[in-house]
Amino acid sequence: MPAKSSRARVRPEDQAPAEQEDAALFRAAVGDVVPATKTDKVVLRAEPKPPLPLQHQRDETRALAESLSADSAGMGMEEKGDASSFLRSGLSRQVLRRLRSGHWVVQHELDLHGHTTVEAKSRLVEFLALALRRGARCVRVIHGKGLRSLNEREPVLKNKVRLWLSQREDVLAYAEARPADGGSGAVIVLLRAPKTNNEPDE
Repeated sequence: MPAKSSRARVRPEDQAPAEQEDAALFRAAVGDVVPATKTDKVVLRAEPKPPLPLQHQRDETRALAESLSADSAGMGMEEKGDASSFLRSGLSRQVLRRLRSGHWVVQHELDLHGHTTVEAKSRLVEFLALALRRGARCVRVIHGKGLRSLNEREPVLKNKVRLWLSQREDVLAYAEARPADGGSGAVIVLLRAPKTNNEPDE
């Protein structure tokens, strides 16, 4: 006969009251729990998201901040009336008179109708860069009269474009276009001559 275990089984009624209470709590907690059955289901896990181009975002944020800072600095500049004309310091007033009279032929034109302020600034920068690469001296920028501006008291895009032009070193002067060329809705811009050109800027 197999040997009986020398360890006696402890009956619930022989347990101390504290142990009986713990055992009852355990049975109450796990009484309805059954072992999990094996299934053929496949657990799908979400694919990890690609890393964000943080450096690119930082560069764009910095460029935007610099752009806004430049505008803020320029707003403190003294302007006469609605800034219908601009002349780079050190140049003769005759340059402005010639520009107004059509002395320089308009070689390129940019129409900013329908653009937001951010879009307009980007388009203007690209346009001027292209005009300078092509050796253009005189261009026309159409910004509109601002009659449909959300700000009823001030034509925002019109004033912004003229401010941006005055801040650029490659812009020597600008004058409001003649009525036949757009009037107050456009400016004629005189650009700096290419460095390879020996003629004076005027």
